[in-house]
Order: sequence, then C-alpha cells, then structure tokens
Amino acid sequence: MYYFRTEHGLTKAGKMQILHSKISGDGKPLLILHGFLGSGDNWMSLGRRWAEEFQVHLLDLRNHGRSFHDDEMSYEVMIEDIAHYTEHYGIGRFSLLGHSMGGKLAMHWAVSHPGTLDKLVIADIAPKAYPRNHDRILKALEQVDFERHTTRQEVERVLSRYIDRADIRLFLMKNIKRTKNGGLAFKCNLPVLAASYASITEALPAYSIYEGETLFLRGGLSPYIEKEDEALIYAHFPAARIVEIPGAGHWLHAERPEIFYREVRNFLSGETAVIPS
Repeated sequence: MYYFRTEHGLTKAGKMQILHSKISGDGKPLLILHGFLGSGDNWMSLGRRWAEEFQVHLLDLRNHGRSFHDDEMSYEVMIEDIAHYTEHYGIGRFSLLGHSMGGKLAMHWAVSHPGTLDKLVIADIAPKAYPRNHDRILKALEQVDFERHTTRQEVERVLSRYIDRADIRLFLMKNIKRTKNGGLAFKCNLPVLAASYASITEALPAYSIYEGETLFLRGGLSPYIEKEDEALIYAHFPAARIVEIPGAGHWLHAERPEIFYREVRNFLSGETAVIPS
C-alpha cells in the first residue's frame, strides 16, 4: 500500500510504515496496546494463552519497541497508526485491550471508531487527565550515556539513583538493545517521548462516548482509577463494567496474571469470572 503525500508515518519512498507486531493464534482478532515506555513483548505470556482462542496481535506503538521512530507522538497520530495497521492486515471487527497509555489510546479509538470493535478492555487507566508521574523516570533514563555506561549493570546503577523499585528498573531495562557494533542503545525514541509526555497525560475529549461493551480492570493497590473516577468512566462508557483485581498495583497484568487472564478471557468470551478474595 503506497501513499504519495507528506505525512508522518511515511518513508522517504512513500511507503506507509506499519507498526511492528507479533501475531499468534486463530479466531477473532484481539489487539493489545502496551503502556508508556513498554512494548508488545511485555504481553508475551498472556498473549500466548489468549492465542488459544483468539488471533492475538501484540503491537509496538510508534517510538516504542521495534516500531518506527517519528518526531510526532500524540493520540491522534497513534489512532492513524492503528487504522493503517488494521487495513494492512485486513482486520475488520476486533477486540481491543490497552494498558495505561495504551488504555487511553484504546479509549480514543473506541470513541472515534466504534463500529470496528467487538469488545473493549481498559487496564488501570481512567479517561481523566493525570499529573506527570513519569518525570522522575524520564529524568533517570536521560542520565544514561551509552558512551560511558557500556554494560547493563552500569545502566541499572544509573537508574537506581532515581528509582528505588527494582521491578520498575527491570521494566525500564527492557528498553535497552544491543547495537550492531556491540554497544547498547534505547529501543524507544526517548527524546520524542519525553517531549510529548504532556500530551499523553491529557483527558479523553469531553462528551465523547462509546456505548459498546467495555471492561475496566483496576489494581486494588493502584491509584490510577479511584472511586471518584467511576462517574466519569460511566459518562464516557455507559456500558462499562469496573472490576478490581485485589493485591495488584498499576502493572496488574504482571502482578496478578492468572486473575487478569481469566477476567479478560471470560469477558471476551461472554462468560462471567469470579474474583477470589
């Protein structure tokens, strides 16, 4: 598919750049959108299980993972990326799951392309604006100098000056790749992500509504979806069901994977899951 016009997401030859993904399984398509500074690889374990029933697409969003880098980073252009992706692979209707930034992107897609969706799953993010919670993380990553910090151990030592939690450092270290000359580099486009961070925290546009079946999963230990956010969720998603996963923080899919898997699988299959106490 070729487009001969000046537009973000086009190569110099005019060929549309398609998001990198890992596709597995048969059945109805399920697209999974990762969070800020993540990648589709974060969902490999759960993706393999859902692939027993669905055709699972683990996407790397622009400026993340193995997908293309671009100077623009906004929900508007990421929606275009998904449109190009589904057209490229001939995907009609599909279910969509998004976590954190990926969840906000999934909301934007749902209110702008409601006819494309079977079901919508939002993991631990509300349609509200958020404070700049990742500024310290971005600052930590910006301190890494791959000319001087040439091993993963040295990079982690730099991150540990700013980030106490080992699990968060491990998550961030997944953004590091080995270059062809044997050095280290970031997979993600860190300068653009840092410059665009404010737009990622913005609220879903007022009065936008998606009336299809929607499941919101929130971590019982996470502050991202609070009790007072429920009215706003129902205003935008009147058919939503909100389920809390006990003992889970913001990375609820990694912290309580069995419950998360079952809730999503049963929702997509039209069954009812029971959350253990």
